[in-house]
Order: sequence, then structure tokens, then C-alpha cells
Amino acid sequence: MEGQPEGYRFPVDEDVDLVVAPAADRVVVWVSPKAVEKYGLDPQDNECASGLKALVCELDSANCMGGARLEDMDLPWYATTEAAFNVGGYTYAFDERGANGDRYVVIASASGDAKGGARWLDSAQIVEASSVVMQDEREPLASLVAFLTGIDYRPLWVSIKTSGLALVIAFALGLFAAWKTMGTTSRVKGLLDSAFTIPMVLPPTVCGFLLLMLFGRSTGVGQWLIAHGISIVFTWPAAVISAVVVSFPLVYRTALGAFESLDTQMLDAARTLGWSERRIFAKLMMPLGWPSIAAGTVLAFARAMGEFGCTLFFAGNYAGITQTIPIAIYFEWMGGNISVALFWVVVVIAFSFLVIMFINMYTTHSQKYRERGLSRAERKRAKELADTADSLDPVGGDALRIDREALAELMRDDATLQGGR
Repeated sequence: MEGQPEGYRFPVDEDVDLVVAPAADRVVVWVSPKAVEKYGLDPQDNECASGLKALVCELDSANCMGGARLEDMDLPWYATTEAAFNVGGYTYAFDERGANGDRYVVIASASGDAKGGARWLDSAQIVEASSVVMQDEREPLASLVAFLTGIDYRPLWVSIKTSGLALVIAFALGLFAAWKTMGTTSRVKGLLDSAFTIPMVLPPTVCGFLLLMLFGRSTGVGQWLIAHGISIVFTWPAAVISAVVVSFPLVYRTALGAFESLDTQMLDAARTLGWSERRIFAKLMMPLGWPSIAAGTVLAFARAMGEFGCTLFFAGNYAGITQTIPIAIYFEWMGGNISVALFWVVVVIAFSFLVIMFINMYTTHSQKYRERGLSRAERKRAKELADTADSLDPVGGDALRIDREALAELMRDDATLQGGR
């Protein structure tokens, strides 16, 4: 991302004094020079290093949540106070800044693949035992207010704006693709339908990998964009593209199904009246297929809101930029903030419930509206048939209607002619 340090980045708090980065073959521990000076720590001293290791293992065991524990790993430990530390072909930078001022721990490698430098990362602030104050139990309402005011709500805003823009793009592209697919031959239609629908059945990580390959440095498209100063990978536009890719098939499939269910004779009749294809699409196809299209649109928005794998793979995890609610849930859980993760889980469940309820209410309303409209039409038709009983074809079409008075006059004239003979 432009303005961000190069490498594998882990966001950390501003007051972090202790960082633990376990890898497959080592454990790297960093202690800030400020903490070393203030508390007289010496990571190079065996006794101090042993005490530090025991403290880290105890904290890790209390917060591992059933995962692998450091004390069970027979790995060499490396302790350092340097801002940059090199070991095993990796460079660990413990106080890097992003473009927005956020602090990161960055792991870089000469090979370009820095993910092997750490399986996960833990961080903490070192304080004196005497400065730790146990908080008094609060009232439930006060605790809830304190909890809600302390939450970072940026993932909600990122999710809303990302999903909103993605929905607008997916809606336009989905309707256009469904409209044009209807007018193709069966063989071409099958190919187009498969290409437009495949993101719905592919794993999200596969979609993210393909997007990363397409817009990365290894392809002509990515190299051309980078040469023209356009960087997409690990940016907010990448999060929007990821949401569009996974939500587009839902709009396309529902729109195509709605259009295919329309009466083709009605559409052909409109063409014989001189209507253009655009007018038929706007005046007939869209209004008649709107209930299904609206339901698919809402589902597409919910799918974009819940996207995780493709976004994380292609856009990364940057607080306030690409970190959506699903990504926040994962990293809050990984960081031990179970209460915050549960809060976002409740938000997602409530949102999903509202989406389903809206779809059901809208579908029910549309069905009732159609039933009422049909009953009025049937009553009107019955009245017309009652007023015109002399009809050889009461259904419609080219009906032959007979005037009784004209028929009686014709019969009298015929009888007069026969009597005169």
C-alpha cells in the first residue's frame, strides 16, 4: 500500500513495550529501550531472560484460547532491544509508522515472502505491579456504556462504505450482464452464464488469489497499472473490487431469472409496436422483474458485508482502510479481545436477521399487491362479460359480437321477401 512500510505488517498499540513473534523455528522477543531503562531489564542476562520467558509463557497460556502454547514449543528464543533485528534471513522492525501514523511491527525478507517470519504476534505494555489497580465492579449499565465507548467503530464504517459502493457497481453490471445474456444464442449463453456465476461457487480465497495475481506485479495488467502510478493491491479500492466480485453473481442470477420468467409474447408485442430494446428493458422488464431483483440486491449487499477471505487476501488488514467487520472479528479473536469479537458477531447476526426479515416482508407485500391487482382485474372482466352476453369468444382476441336488434331486422326483411314470392 502506498505510504505504508514494505513487508508483513502487524498493527500494535502506541504504548507497546513487549513484542513476541513466534515462527516455525524460533521465537523473537523485543523489549523497548524505554522499558529496559525504566525497569532495569537486561534481555542478554540469563536470569532476566529466563524470567522474561516464564512471564511471556504464562501470559500466552492464559490467552491462547486452546491454540498452540509457547511453553510446549522447543524453539530457540532471541531477545533484543534494537528497533531492527535480523535473524534467519528475516528483518524485524518493531517501531514502523504508516502513512496515517499507525504503529506496526514489520517483518521483511530478502526473498519477498515474509510470512514465515512469524506465525502470530503478541504485544503488551510493561508496567510496575504497584501501578496495577483493580477496578471496582461497575453497574451493568455503566459497564456496557464503558464497553461501547471503548470500541473502535471504524470497521463498521469501512464495511458500510465498501459494501455500498460495491452494491452500486454490482447492481449495474449484474443487470447489464443479465439483459445482454438473454439476447445471445444458447451456446454463448451457457459460456457467459458460467463465467458470470463462477465467483459464487469458488472459495473466496481463490477469488482473492486470482485478483492478487491479476493486479499484482507478476502480470502485465499489474505492471501497467504500477507503471502509471496506480496501486490497487492492499488498498481500499481492492476491498471494493473484492466485494463486487463476490456479490455480482447474486444480482446477475436473480435478474436473469426474473427476466427469463417474463412472457416472451408480451416482449415481442412491444417490439412490433416499435419499442426499442432499451425502452422494453426500462418500461417492461425492470418493473415486472423488480421484486426478484430487489431481493437479490439485498442479498448481494449482505454478501458484500460478510466477505472475508477475498478481501483479506487481496486488500489486507488495515485498520480504518480495509478492515471490515469480518476481518475485525478474526483479528480481535486472535488478539484475545473476545468481548469485542462477540460484539461484532452480534452486529453481523442482527444485520443478517434484518436483511432476511426485509426480504420476507417485501416478498409478502409484492404477492399481496399482485393478488389484489389480479382480483380487481378479474372482477372488471366478469362485469364486462356480463354486459356483453352475446359473444362467441368471451376470452378475448378477435371476438365476433352479434347485435340482437340487427339480427331481428335482418330476419324480418328476409321473411318479407319470401312472402312476396
